[in-house]
Amino acid sequence: MPDLKTPLLKGDALRERFLALDAFVLAQQSVWREKPFIQQQLHWETQLPELAAWLRGRSLADAEASHTNLCSLAAPHPFPHWAQQAEQLCRVGAFNAAELNARPLRMQSGIAQRKWQQIEAFASAMHSDTQHVLQPTQRWLDWCAGKGHLGRYLAWPDAQLECLEFNPELISSGQAISQRHLPQAQHRLCDVMSAASAPPLQSCDAVVALHACGDLHTHLVRQVSLQQTSTLALAPCCYNRIQAEHYQPLSSAGKNSKLQLDRDDLSLPLAATVTATTRERRLRDQSMAWRLAFDILQRQVRGVDEYLPTPSLASTWFNKPFALWCQDLAALKKLPAVPEQDWVQLEAQGWQRLAQVRNLELVRGIFRRPLELWLVLDQALFLSEQGFSVTVGEFCSAELTPRNLLLLAQRL
Repeated sequence: MPDLKTPLLKGDALRERFLALDAFVLAQQSVWREKPFIQQQLHWETQLPELAAWLRGRSLADAEASHTNLCSLAAPHPFPHWAQQAEQLCRVGAFNAAELNARPLRMQSGIAQRKWQQIEAFASAMHSDTQHVLQPTQRWLDWCAGKGHLGRYLAWPDAQLECLEFNPELISSGQAISQRHLPQAQHRLCDVMSAASAPPLQSCDAVVALHACGDLHTHLVRQVSLQQTSTLALAPCCYNRIQAEHYQPLSSAGKNSKLQLDRDDLSLPLAATVTATTRERRLRDQSMAWRLAFDILQRQVRGVDEYLPTPSLASTWFNKPFALWCQDLAALKKLPAVPEQDWVQLEAQGWQRLAQVRNLELVRGIFRRPLELWLVLDQALFLSEQGFSVTVGEFCSAELTPRNLLLLAQRL
């Protein structure tokens, strides 16, 4: 029999999937909470020595080739079992692509192609023929709008649009663009976390947010329920950008869960970098390998066998010779004088550690999508509890953006 199309998540399936994900990530939290980059030895390695040895013996290229397709990795037990469980639990249908009227080509001017494709996919999913909840919309609200590209696309050619944004420069640029393509659009300076965002939510037909970060999207979900907003379309991003130490679940199922996620945990879903350029990957690898080499060095210099956090560094730092880079970073961290080293050997050790770290992180990688879907479903369940019909699905491919989950909610 051919495989049936994976369905979108809605109704009772939202809660069923959430509870299954909750059980899975809770059962293995002692594994995915460990951080190979800052821990030279992981606690789970003593329980799973065969898997640990196999991963540590692989190359950096091996890790790079595996991180997007963990189910096919012929690793020792229990890696394949976990990977298959995660894959099954994270199967989510894709919204059908609705045929929308083509926008004038000039509207795409100044927008990166990938961003424009995300906007097209988001808008198409909102109008998908699998949905019967989206009513004709005359008043759009773009939340954390930036320059308002998404809202302008949706409101074109004659609907009303209000864009809320905190950055005055983006507001000015967005208003100038709207003047050319959608003159009735209004771009307003607004801290969406404040009470000032309530009146726009009350007056709009639909609010949209493409990749609103952390507190900005969880606050939106709460406010949508309070302000009697009719329709919400949300693609969350950057779950770790929260003020609180831990994620505050919204739904009753989330609040009843024993899972507590801190900001480090919330950053795990963001670890995939499928959209990075070759140059970005090369600089990232150099940065990580040198930092791992420095970690070896600082443990020796300080006489303390623990990780020492280091600040973000401008890319120009990595134009220095490795030895000078280490010495400058040691000075920045006010370490004791660094004795003369075999710098070639130390840098090689950093690259060796990077290969081990990347391969050990494949275990954590299994739990990236389950944690992300757990978070999105918590918000979906909350809205269901508030009287919304809610659907969760993918609005585009992961190659276009890894943050491709869309929560579409319509008040009943």
